[in-house]
Amino acid sequence: MQLQEILYSQGFGTRRVCAGLIQQGWVSVYPPGLAEPVVCVDPTRSFLVEGLRLRVQGVDWCYQAKAYVMLHKPVGMECSQKPSTYPSVFTLLPTPLRQRPGKGAINGVQAVGRLDQDTTGLLLLSDDGQFIHRMSSPKKHVPKVYQVTTKHPVDAYQVQRLMAGVVLDDDPRPVRSAACIQLDTYRIDLTLTEGKYHQVKRMIAAVGNRVDALHRSRIGLLELPADMSPGQWRWLNADELSLLI
Repeated sequence: MQLQEILYSQGFGTRRVCAGLIQQGWVSVYPPGLAEPVVCVDPTRSFLVEGLRLRVQGVDWCYQAKAYVMLHKPVGMECSQKPSTYPSVFTLLPTPLRQRPGKGAINGVQAVGRLDQDTTGLLLLSDDGQFIHRMSSPKKHVPKVYQVTTKHPVDAYQVQRLMAGVVLDDDPRPVRSAACIQLDTYRIDLTLTEGKYHQVKRMIAAVGNRVDALHRSRIGLLELPADMSPGQWRWLNADELSLLI
């Protein structure tokens, strides 16, 4: 693949912009087995993309045919590219991830489901439409684990009702948790396999309690790494991706 096409596919701008970056000496390529990259000023020079590493304007970048990213969403941010009130989580990502070319009207990676502005935890982002659908569709029953901190003490009856099913205002069909583990007096781990609007908060309200804090710790078999601070992001590695596919 030509170097200008590689940069374009990774989100570094239009083809003309990418060609300009290369011609101005802002793009280097890591040759196999070498620790330091070599500047390439020919936009049409071809490279094998498998395992290709680049340095663009001083920043190292590994070629990724599709983007699969995890982010530790902090409190007070919206999972929308056009937020209404709070800052967007997309501002935490580097520009190439936000402008990777796509087939739809909106380019860049998309959030795989959303978390409320006051909810923290594991958020996945990707530009792979099939992956997004598979992880988001209620028909796929992908489990998501939330650590819920409640305003009032949790008792065994509330846990039982969450497991048995509660009725929400907009759906006469009882909504059940796949699992509910009490961690202490005010905290439970709640596992859901569908995603209704404000579902956790409404389920907790339906059993006579209230959510004080909400944190998503796991999607499928993938847990939010303990060493990821709020606001941090990174690529999913092959082992992590295999836990989701």
